[in-house]
Amino acid sequence: MKAVSNLNPILAALAMAGALLASQPAQAGRGCESRPVSTETLVRSLELAERTARWLDASGAGVVLLARRGQNLDAYGVQWSHLGYAYRDERARAWRVVHKLNHCGTAESALYRQGLAEFFSDDLYRFEAGVQVLAPATQKALRPLLEDNTRAATLHEPAYSMVAWPWATRYQQSNQWALETLALAMEPSATDRARAQSWLQFKGYVPTTLRIDAMKRLGARVGSAHIAFDDHPNAHRFADRIDTVTVDSVFRFVQSARLASPAQTIR
Repeated sequence: MKAVSNLNPILAALAMAGALLASQPAQAGRGCESRPVSTETLVRSLELAERTARWLDASGAGVVLLARRGQNLDAYGVQWSHLGYAYRDERARAWRVVHKLNHCGTAESALYRQGLAEFFSDDLYRFEAGVQVLAPATQKALRPLLEDNTRAATLHEPAYSMVAWPWATRYQQSNQWALETLALAMEPSATDRARAQSWLQFKGYVPTTLRIDAMKRLGARVGSAHIAFDDHPNAHRFADRIDTVTVDSVFRFVQSARLASPAQTIR
């Protein structure tokens, strides 16, 4: 950690919290490319974590939706790549992020509880954070779930596909876990994924439609264990229509359902 010895005390503390920065065993919807982390990338990640921590502290919120830009998805009209829940750990006086990642290069996933430095360490495309402050009632409903490992995993499906269909239960991607867990928090009877998805449909959630032709789908499926299309309806696939849960669609839904304020960008 000599490369960050000149950082201010807040950055130094974040660096200690994110000591796994150079060797993350899991990523959000990507393969397993091992590359050394440059000093510049390390510093920029820590600086983003610091800016985000300051913003969150000033917001007065206890639970927020937190997004990062880990990949360039501009071609699909999508801004944010990955979503988690950040909550204020009052005992530690720090922010924790609960989110889902696939084990690199595989179609298996797990839930993680990390600090802000770790959350922003995943080789970002752009050093920006998306934050959506949840309504007080939403925060109150979510916090007990997020603080308890067992309850947080209630609707977690380990089988992972980066483009999982929103209305099926065969696979689950990272943003989908966050969205379905929101449904569980707001509707206690949504104790399985099918019920959670029914609640989301009833409340008007609309997934993002990606246009991916057959050749791209074939190439993605052959070359990537964490991408599958066989849970999508045939009619959709043959029309090159791939519906999936994106951060952008979650942000729109949560605001329209009056469960949160508009999303903000931290640069």
